[in-house]
Order: sequence, then C-alpha cells, then structure tokens
Amino acid sequence: MVPKSMVEQYIVGDAVVIAPLLGFVFLYYNSLVRFWGLSKLKRRASMEFPKENRINKNGSGEDVGTTDIIIVGAGVAGAALAYSLGKDGRQVRVIERDLNPPDRIAGESLMPGGYLKLIELGLEDCVDEIDAQRNQGYILYKDGKNAPISYPLEKFHSHVVGKSFHNNRFVQKLRKKAASLHNVSLEQGTVTSLLEENGTIKGGHYKDKSSQMLTAYASLTVVCDGCFSNLRRSLCNPKVDVPSYFVGFILTNCKLSDQNHGAIILADPSPIVFYPISSTEIRCMVDVPSQNLPSLSNGEMSHYLKTLVAPKVFPETYDSFISAIEKKDNIKIMLNRIMADAPHRTPGALLIGDSLNMRHAITGGGMTVALSDVVLLRDLLRPLHDLSDASVVCKYLQSFYTLRKPMSSTINILASVLHKVFSSSSDPTIEDIQHACIGYLRLGGVFSSGLSAMISGLCPRPLSLAFHLFALAIYGFGRLLLPFPSPKRLWNGAKLFWVSSNIIFPILHSEGVRQMFFPLTVPAYYRTPPRNKDLKV
Repeated sequence: MVPKSMVEQYIVGDAVVIAPLLGFVFLYYNSLVRFWGLSKLKRRASMEFPKENRINKNGSGEDVGTTDIIIVGAGVAGAALAYSLGKDGRQVRVIERDLNPPDRIAGESLMPGGYLKLIELGLEDCVDEIDAQRNQGYILYKDGKNAPISYPLEKFHSHVVGKSFHNNRFVQKLRKKAASLHNVSLEQGTVTSLLEENGTIKGGHYKDKSSQMLTAYASLTVVCDGCFSNLRRSLCNPKVDVPSYFVGFILTNCKLSDQNHGAIILADPSPIVFYPISSTEIRCMVDVPSQNLPSLSNGEMSHYLKTLVAPKVFPETYDSFISAIEKKDNIKIMLNRIMADAPHRTPGALLIGDSLNMRHAITGGGMTVALSDVVLLRDLLRPLHDLSDASVVCKYLQSFYTLRKPMSSTINILASVLHKVFSSSSDPTIEDIQHACIGYLRLGGVFSSGLSAMISGLCPRPLSLAFHLFALAIYGFGRLLLPFPSPKRLWNGAKLFWVSSNIIFPILHSEGVRQMFFPLTVPAYYRTPPRNKDLKV
C-alpha cells in the first residue's frame, strides 16, 4: 500500500512539472492584457455637466428638458449605474417597473470582488444597517469529506469580505442612494418598447402608474431590466438555457457549523446550498434539474424535499429544514438561466447586467458581474462631453463588451462548470471529477486560493482559470492511476479527460474564445474616446 503522502506528492508532481511551462505563457500574455486594459480605463474625466435642467412633461406626455441617459430598470445594476452617472453630473432618468421592495430569492450573495466594486462606486454603505452577514467562502461536503473554498482576503482590509443579505433591503438602499441626487429622476413605469428612428434608439415608450402611455427621450438608453427583460430581443440575440431550478426557503432556529462560511452539499439527487442572510435566518437553495421539477401546488415538492433531500442535510439543520418546508408560502422557485452575451451594435442603446448575460446562480456571482459592468461603463463614459452623435458613441462603446470579458467570463465559466460537476449523474466519471475537485481544493496553497480567488471575483482572469482547470484535470488523471497504472486505470483517466473536455470546451466557446483569451486582437479593444470634432454639434 502506497502511503497517502506519497500519493499526493505523485499527483501534485505531475501538475508541478507542467504548471511552470503553462504558467509562464499565461502570465506573460495576461500581463499584456492587463497593461492595455488598465491603461484604457485610467482616463481622466475633467468635464463637468450642467445640473440645472429638470425633466418635465408636456400635454402629450413627451419630455421637455434635458436627459442625458435613460436607465430601464432599478435593480442592482440600474440603481448603482444611476448613482454613479449622477455623481458624474449626468442628467439621468430611471424607469422601474415596480419601486416596491422586490420579493425574490436571487441576488442575496455579494462576492468580495463585488464588494470592492461597490466601494469604487461609493456605495459600500448600502450593505450597512440591513443585517448583512460576513461571508468568507464556502465549504464543500461530499461523502463525509469536506474542502474549504476560503476567499483569499489576507491582502485586504478587514471590512473587505463577502456579504449575504435580503435582496430587497439591499436594492432599496441602492435606490434611495440614487434618488438622493437632484439630477437623478426615479419613477415607476413599464417600458413597453424602445423608440427607434432610422436605426438609432432615441428613448422609449412606457406606461406610468396610471397606465398612461408616455415617451421618454435621451441620447443613450441603458437597458438593465433583469433576467425577464422584454427589450433585449431588439438589442441582442438571446439564447437562454434553463438547466435547473433553485428551490429556496428560509431556515430559522439553527446555525451552520462554520458561521463565516456557507455550505454546499454534493448530494444525490442534486446540490444543496446554505448561507446566512441575516443574524437569525439561513437561506437554503436546493438545485433541481429542469426536467424533474415537482409541482409546488399539489404537495409533490414538499414530499420531494422531505424524502429525497432532507436525509442529506446536516443533523443540526434537519429539524429547521422540515419546519421550513411545512411553513406556508415559505418555498419559492427560481429558474437558473444561462445566456451568453451576443449584443447587436445598436446606436443609442446598451445592455448590461442580466439583460445582457446570465449564468447559473450556484456560485452567487451575478451581482459581482453587474457591479463590474457598472464600474466599467461609468469609466468609459466619463471622458465623453457629448453623447448626441449616437453612431460615434456606439462605435466607441463596443469596447465595453470586450473589456467586461475578464470578470464576466471567469465567473460565468466557473458557475457553469461547477454546476455540471456538482450535479448528480449516473456516469461514474462525474463522480471521479467530483472527488478530484475535492482533493484539488484540499491541497491548499495556490491550488485552493487560485480557484477561490476567481470564484470570489478577486482574480478575474480567464487564462488563470484555464490553467487551473487543466491542472485539476491532471490531478484527477493522476489520482486514478494510483497506486500503479494499469490498462483499466488508464482507460478511466482517459474518460475523465474526455468528459471534462465535453463540459469545458462548449462553455468556453459560448463565452467567446477570442475575446477572452486574445482580447488584444479584437479591434474594439483599442477604441479611444471620440474627440469633440468627431461628434456632431
């Protein structure tokens, strides 16, 4: 019998031999990408904008006055963007379908990378006084073993950490912050369509609270009306996939074993996620394949949760789990949507947030991507004095879709890959990949911290992600060969590589290989702010 320490050394040795070669190539190319990307974003904005214009309406319901930007939707992305553009002096008009506190089970977990974006926007106080809980990572549990995914926060101040909370409390704080600016108008209404003239978006048609049809005009319309967007079809090519549902409910009168970490149980038939959302409540999310969703109305869902899921949860949460299922109206169902960004070049309009791009919610990275989009768009717009020439502005803002790739692709790929790996399957190779993932994280050091840095949004680098996925595959292959290679073990290792490739490569392709790994070859990457003479006066 080979000692366990020698086994781990053998497996790690394979990765260590190959890692420096790949690491050198990835690091060199990544440094070039970061150099050019950062130089583009360090543009100084010295322009001040007039603040005396207000929005009024004439008798026909059309705007009278000046609006620089219309924002459709006041969720996390919309409210944060409104505040950041308002702080820069823009005249901003936000039209939100429902200004009441949202009732949803998504958007409750903010990664450390997202919290850093919140600080960049001056909105970090929006997680104060909402009973937000510190989240330092997650712990994976599988067949009696566990592996931590702890966010590498050693180099940051103590307040930089993940946050989890009630989504409606956070969103209302963001809205209140945006509405506090005198040049930001926040109103309730449903945008039914965009106003197009000669191929250029000039604003939108919407119904106000009294169902009166109105028209709003602006030089730029930013659509961020969320995953249920009814406007995205005119601005992108949406291909939405629903691999599973999250069945969510709140547990009370219980604690997780590590209160600073959430928990993910890799169970059969599906993963189970726990994380605190207040000092007295724990959110439980059960992933259910889309083809096997039990009915909630006739009691099938309760039976499914009690008989198949409850036996897999922690003993200390079992009673609270059963009580939560039996509590009336406590169970909510959410679709896990996946949609790669495929925008059309449309003068006068732009998509951001879940309207543009969605990923599986198992890693909780959606708000981090949305806030990253907001920071990037704010920085791109800052040098622009005049937004009136929609064609020139549109050409310049094409760089937004390439510059957002490091953060969005890293989190999107990890979310999709981890969901496929964590989901139960009749294929024993998936079981081998799950054990390889647990073992890889348990190695600690750069193996664990590297992956957790990308999951947390602290290291948004697709090249680094490719390196770790490759190293994980090598680890899994080496693990299957021990203690001695044999034809059967070699065959199992080959199947692991094959199944891993079938998971990873389609996801990489959907995200755009060129924009992710070779952004320097994308012409839009080099777009500079248009000069005054390029804009129509």
